[in-house]
Amino acid sequence: MISALALFRRAIGEGEEARALARLARQPAQQRGLEQFNRALGQARDLDAALRDPRVMGVLGRALGVPEAATQPGLARRAFLSDLGDARSVANTLPDTRWKAAAQTLNLHGRDLDALKDPALQAKLAEGLQRAAWNEELEAQADGVGDAVVFSQRATSVASTYEILGNAVLRRVVTKALGLPEQIVNQSVEAQRRAIESRLDVAKLGDPRQVQRLAERYLAAKDLEAASATAAGGAASPWAAAAAARGITLLL
Repeated sequence: MISALALFRRAIGEGEEARALARLARQPAQQRGLEQFNRALGQARDLDAALRDPRVMGVLGRALGVPEAATQPGLARRAFLSDLGDARSVANTLPDTRWKAAAQTLNLHGRDLDALKDPALQAKLAEGLQRAAWNEELEAQADGVGDAVVFSQRATSVASTYEILGNAVLRRVVTKALGLPEQIVNQSVEAQRRAIESRLDVAKLGDPRQVQRLAERYLAAKDLEAASATAAGGAASPWAAAAAARGITLLL
């Protein structure tokens, strides 16, 4: 069985993502998802009705990186229809910035049903569904690898700790890699920022090598956590201990 570290390194290798997405694009399940999406659009009387259809919301949430949309359709609908020029709109006030990013991609405010039929948007949704499927494949093979890949793709553009705290995936990877307890989420945003910055120079995330090392440290922490859960007092795999040690040396 391939280790999480080996799987992650293979996934971020040159050309691996493109090959995976091309393979997934040919799968019937991917095509059926968009077919059902477009069938729902054809049956909807207007944009609001379309956004109330589980077939539409399921595709939008999955493709745009907010799968919670399927289980929180009311919140998702308000977020997706937000006026991003209004600082008080739902998408702008939600602490998880994935909602705002999704609303920016959709650009639905003040528009009608045709906005969801736009070929350019549908191409983005198709690619988003492929990425979601690849992420699920990676997670099925080794817990945490999907998050680690997403982190490696996005972290180099992070400009502040607030961006980490505002994205569920980035927050999950960084806090776990730094050994911060899950309960930190109950603290104020400022307290969380200070906790992260006391252990990590966020400016270093501009270096892809540092991003990879932090992602690997996250996987090491996941591996240690799994080992503790399955065998009390058992030793974690050698790569986990080594990766954790490298993370401490290079990132702190």
